[in-house]
Amino acid sequence: MKIKIENGKEYIFDIVRRKYIRNQPEEWVRQNIIQYLHEEKGYPISLMGIEKKNEINNIKKRCDIVCYDTKGQPLLLVECKSQNSKLKAETFNQTISYQRTLKAKYLLITNGQEHFCFHITRKKLIFLNQIPSYQKIK
Repeated sequence: MKIKIENGKEYIFDIVRRKYIRNQPEEWVRQNIIQYLHEEKGYPISLMGIEKKNEINNIKKRCDIVCYDTKGQPLLLVECKSQNSKLKAETFNQTISYQRTLKAKYLLITNGQEHFCFHITRKKLIFLNQIPSYQKIK
């Protein structure tokens, strides 16, 4: 991770947006999961979107990370929380509400220490023991 200090504040380089972002606890988790998805699971940086706008019941929200296929269809929706946050039902419900609009095939909820990944079919939500690679889901 590229880190810099400017005016007494720490910034981390976001390889998707190609700029330094203020390093907050949730941002640290987001940047680490981006690296993991890219380096370990093969998700192309060029097919990732960060803080994508999403409108739910006329309220504008932002998804942390959306990974797309080469046709621009959402594959994986990622919701990040800080390492100090417990992953609760509220986090899951927030992610599901984004899913209803985006229609991604997979969901990932993480705080950097715990990860919950799901595959969504037309009829059910399937818990996965691991995050699938890009090659398996594209």
